Amino acid sequence: MSKVVLTIDDSPSIRKMVAMTLRMGGYEVLEAVDGVDGLEVALGHEVDLVITDQNMPNMDGLTLTRQLRAHPRFERAPILMLTTESSPEMKAQGKAAGLTGWMVKPFDPQTLLSVVGRLLS
Repeated sequence: MSKVVLTIDDSPSIRKMVAMTLRMGGYEVLEAVDGVDGLEVALGHEVDLVITDQNMPNMDGLTLTRQLRAHPRFERAPILMLTTESSPEMKAQGKAAGLTGWMVKPFDPQTLLSVVGRLLS
């Protein structure tokens, strides 16, 4: 059975690119449009890995990460930030919130698949 990856981004074009890349890598993909939607999807499905953007309406990626980490199913699940943010301060906040990894947009599809493969192995 293929691993399930939830991708959360308010940009439809980014969601489509990430989903297409992951599907080419053999992953099943669920999509959400912001942190609120992402939390609902994550808690309603079996999810092996979450990829989230930081800057989204309704709930940002760090808030989402903290809320997911509060649920037993997501205490240790890999959560990857895929964002345009790259400041050391923001990365430190991500680490404190419980992020597993951080990638900066624009992303290279092969690099994304490599990172996802490592996080799911």
